[in-house]
This record gives sequence, structure tokens and C-alpha cells, in this order.
Amino acid sequence: MFRHLLEGLQYKDLEGIMKSTVHIDEFASKMGDDDDIVVVSFFVRDLQAAKDLVGWFEKGYDFVLDADRSPGEIKPSRYLVYVELRRRPNVAKQVGTLIEDLGTLTEFDDKDWTMRYDGRTQPWSVEAMSKTVPMTPADYRAAHDDDLNEVRKAAGIEPKKVHKPTPETLAMQSAAGIR
Repeated sequence: MFRHLLEGLQYKDLEGIMKSTVHIDEFASKMGDDDDIVVVSFFVRDLQAAKDLVGWFEKGYDFVLDADRSPGEIKPSRYLVYVELRRRPNVAKQVGTLIEDLGTLTEFDDKDWTMRYDGRTQPWSVEAMSKTVPMTPADYRAAHDDDLNEVRKAAGIEPKKVHKPTPETLAMQSAAGIR
């Protein structure tokens, strides 16, 4: 008697195995600079499910740069699955696609998901992510370089300019005699 070997994920295979929170930018990218890569992560309660989910992300989406799982357990029988995406204006829609498609594997609909970013949790939506998370490398640098400039000042190092002045700003500075 032969048994068929089924590999990969099937419809609703991850029911009761995933947490319905998408974590955004809680981990550093292994592929590039954080200002160019968004790292989203998901908690999974089974090692084999985590491995299968990594393959599902990598094989199923041309916009996914890389997917991986935590090398060990975060907590007993708890693993993280990381997905790396380019930080571009459409990244929120891409994460939305991932979450929508996870509905075929889990018991969660889009409205069931929450998003965790910068220590805060809120209901997930493409709009919420677009408003909360820096969508471009320039937006990321603008949001994070101010903090680094505070450290530079405290260390007696010259801060770097975060924002590129627009022609209008340069004209106003010139008119005010500060340029």
C-alpha cells in the first residue's frame, strides 16, 4: 500500500498555528540597509509550518526579496518567519496582498489582523501602514536620522543634514539672509 507524500501548504493548513499580528521593521534586514528594506515578521507555532511558510512566501511572490525563519525557538514551539520587501510606495499594498492571501491558510480575515510598528499595535490596514511606516528610503532616513543626529550632537560630532532643501526653502533662506 502506497501513501502519497504531500508537501507544502494546503487550504487552511495554518489554522490555529499563526498569530494574527504582522510585525513591521522590528528586525534588521539581512539583504540590505534598513532604509531600503522593510522586514515583516509573523509568529508561527510549529517548526515545519514555519519552514513551509517561508517556501510559500519565496515561491509565491515576485516582490518578496527573501524569506527566512528564526534559527531556533523564540519561545517553546514559537518561531518567527521574516519576509523582506523593498521599501517603496507600494510596499503597504504588497503586505496587504500577503495578509489577504494568508486568509487561505489561516482562520483570519483581513479585519482580524493587527500591525505592530515602533512599539505600538493598531488594527491592520493598507492605509494604516502607509501612514505609520516610512514607505521610501528617504522617508525612513528622515524619520530615523534625527535620532542619530541627537547622538552626534551629544558626542560633539557635526550632525548631518537629513532633508534636502527645496528651491523654495533655499529662496526663503536667501531672502532672510541665512544662506
